[in-house]
Amino acid sequence: MADAERAISQLDRDARALADTEALARLLLRAESVSSSKIEGLEIGARRLLQADAARAQGSDVKDVTAAEILANVDAMNFAIRAVGPGQPITLGLLLNVHRRLMKPAGFGAAAGKVRDKQNWIGGSSYNPCSASFVPPPAGMLANLLEDLCAYCSTDSAPAVVQAAVAHAQFEAIHPFPDGNGRVGRTLIHMVLRRRRLTTAITPPISLVLATMAKEYVEGLNSMCYVGEPTSKKAVEGFNFWMGAFASACTRAVLDAGAFERRILELQRRWRERIGAVRSDSTVLRLILALPGLPILTASEVQTRLKCSLPAALSAIGRLESANILKPTKDRQRRQVYEAREVIAIFTALERQLASA
Repeated sequence: MADAERAISQLDRDARALADTEALARLLLRAESVSSSKIEGLEIGARRLLQADAARAQGSDVKDVTAAEILANVDAMNFAIRAVGPGQPITLGLLLNVHRRLMKPAGFGAAAGKVRDKQNWIGGSSYNPCSASFVPPPAGMLANLLEDLCAYCSTDSAPAVVQAAVAHAQFEAIHPFPDGNGRVGRTLIHMVLRRRRLTTAITPPISLVLATMAKEYVEGLNSMCYVGEPTSKKAVEGFNFWMGAFASACTRAVLDAGAFERRILELQRRWRERIGAVRSDSTVLRLILALPGLPILTASEVQTRLKCSLPAALSAIGRLESANILKPTKDRQRRQVYEAREVIAIFTALERQLASA
């Protein structure tokens, strides 16, 4: 657990993507959200998701249902980690807000952001829980259990990675919502890490690793549920199994995120060689730094992101297009869109690498 905590802290300190931490952070946050959704059966290619995100940024409706749900997960996780500052409490209201942002785009309507009032279960028949693989607590117990969980998440009584692992397992055991529990629970991991100052800028793609070790992930969560004293052999063995699995997932996520950052840095180095000499404050160089977080873009997006004039944005795009860094395409509204396909390829490679046991 200590090794995992040091690894996460080191990644957060060192990750920079040529001083543009935001660009790397946006990609890692997106990767984490995609994989958290993948565990729930929502799968989508990197390019398809990025295209949907770019269309949404331009004010177009996202007609791709799967993309819309995953983008809602990106938004919910982004909101959650920004809403919890160092040392601030994690409250039930905050968890409900995360669920609302996650589920409203999925058509949950009034049920989004509300704790369930009926019994639910996992697996088995949809008629009764007799053959279910897991039956969470009845609705009448949820208020006290969630209050207890939030109180624990708002303390500093355990090491940060231990606290994140325990909080996630307890949230999944409570299973307070009719749907979306897994995604909210994995968001809670990052809320705890952010609150404990372990991650201040970067979201390590822990869910990407958990998605590859699906059997061990479920076994670990189940091992934290037992009947008996907390000091019993079964309880201690179950706790140790889940802690080991979670720590391994954290360490692997950090290693691969670090390798991902190095690929981005090397790519940006090659880009700078291609375009030749430019001023350190030039729009072209600023766009190169921003591209990892904006691999599909329009001139107006560049203008907004870099706070530059439209002619300056068009000039920078033209320079990168001439160097084969950006490729032109068109969306359905026939707007001119550009893609940094080498970034998309690296992002896809990250997902594939972390999808391999």
